[in-house]
Formats: sequence, structure tokens, C-alpha cells
Amino acid sequence: MITIDALTVNRALDFPSLIDALEKGFTNEIVVPPRLHFDMENPKESRETTLLMMPAWQKGGVAGVKLVTVAPNNAQKKLPSIQGTYLLLDVDTGSPIAMMDAPALTAKRTAAASALASRFLSREDSCNLFVIGTGTLSSQLIEAHTTVRPIKQVKVWGRSLKKAQAVCDLVAHLDIDCQPVIDIDSNIEQADIISCATLSQEPLVFGKHLRAGQHLDMVGAYRPDMREMDDECLLRSRVFVDNFDGALRETGDIAIPINNGIINKDNIEADLFLLCNKSIVINRKVEDITVFKSVGHALEDLTAAKLVANYVSCD
Repeated sequence: MITIDALTVNRALDFPSLIDALEKGFTNEIVVPPRLHFDMENPKESRETTLLMMPAWQKGGVAGVKLVTVAPNNAQKKLPSIQGTYLLLDVDTGSPIAMMDAPALTAKRTAAASALASRFLSREDSCNLFVIGTGTLSSQLIEAHTTVRPIKQVKVWGRSLKKAQAVCDLVAHLDIDCQPVIDIDSNIEQADIISCATLSQEPLVFGKHLRAGQHLDMVGAYRPDMREMDDECLLRSRVFVDNFDGALRETGDIAIPINNGIINKDNIEADLFLLCNKSIVINRKVEDITVFKSVGHALEDLTAAKLVANYVSCD
């Protein structure tokens, strides 16, 4: 078994290849049991530490399981919020093939899934991107979105202007103008695509600030008590998710409005399985506002891990 570090994972996963692989992956017969989600009490902090276990496998092919923890307050300790490992296995023999850095794998596949959804849902002429959040995922989201849309202007908001500038520094190699900003609301109004990846427990994006033709890429709020957007965002938009089961159960952005009777599950038009299988074709009107809510799916991890393993074996 080989061990693959974060640097190698990032080097192995270029976005054009990963996005295309994910689109194909959502049409393949990959078995994905419900992921195990445990909130572990942490008396040292005000919030629990979350443990996630995500298995997936292909018949006669490979299997994988991701084991990660999410500790929302780790930034105060100068530690990443998401930590963990991914184990890739051979289904035929059961033998381990590789163990790789899970946070790097997660960031790449999450950003690629957002870009894949954007390719189906956002306006093709979208050129202004607003990123809310300054975590590891933020720079990956910028690069992924620029892969599928002609993004030229990027604004980044974070609770620290210094961290927002650091995100811009990480994407300096791209042909874009990236600027840190101190205000969310006014920058929402100017964006074609809004990508939000935070651990916020309260909405940051409000429907009253949206304008016709926008696309919302909502990546954070991974727990039922977390929200990044308010009810009006959903009521004004056409709503899509990466997978129905996870979105209905795991994220407050969807579960809370459903439980409160604001929307129902029939208001969600499609997930990535339906979109990639062409079971539903989206006829997007110019004035439509679209929302893509991502909660993550083990299929995405397995698809990305296979690309990493192939890259290393050919290196």
C-alpha cells in the first residue's frame, strides 16, 4: 500500500479531468451506502466535533472509505477544520491499494462538483464570481469555476480581510482579477455566481439581495443546524442538489425550510445523478435564479481517488 500526501493529491487532480470524471461517475453503477455522521461532544469547545465515514465501491473494481473529522473552531488553534484520510481498496482481493490525504481530496472533488453543477445551471456568460469564506476550499472553488465559465472578476469575503487576500494570492496564477472585500450584501448584487463555503450557523446570503440570472453555489452548512442562505433564496430560485438523500437529511439549508413548511422536497428539481444521466434537461431562462446545494457524496471521493491512484502509478 502506498501513502499519498496532500501535495501529490493536488498535483494529480486537475479540474478539467476531474469535472469530466465526476460527470461520468454520476452515470456509473457505484454503490454508495448512507454515510455515517456522528456528532461527538467536545466539552473544550462550544460546538461538537463531527465524525464522517463515507464508503463506496464498484462491483469487481475498487472500493474506498473516507474517514474525516470536522472541528469548526480549529481555526482558533491554527489547525484545519477538516482532517482525515482516504483508504482505497481492491474489491477482488480486499487488499489496500493506497491511503491518501482526505482534506485535499475533499476540497478538490467538492469544488469540481460545484463546477459540474455550474456547467448545467449557471449562465454560460457568467464572468463575475463572489466567494464567501476563506477556508481551504475557497481557492479551489475559484479555480474550478474558472474552468467551466469565463470568470474574469473574483471578489472574496471573509471575517478577516487578511485571509481574503491570502485566498486571492493562492489564485494569482489564474487570468483573473481577484480582490478581497469587506461587505457581503453589495457584492452579492454584482455577482453572476455566488459560491459560499463556510461553517456558519446563521444565513449569510439573503434572497432580498439576489437579482435575476444569478447562480448560487452553496457548499457549507454540512449539519442540520447550519445555514448559509435564508428562506427567500429558495423561494426565489430553482433548487438543485448533489444528491437528494443527503441534502434532505444533512443540511440545514434544505432540512430547516422543509421542516418549517417553507418548501417541500418536490421543490428540488434534480440532483447530479439526474442531470448527468440526462434524465432531466434544464431549460434555463436568462432571468432564472438557480441554487445548487452541495452536501458531498462518496461517489465523488471514489472517482477522485481513482484518478490520484492512476496518476501515482504512472508517475
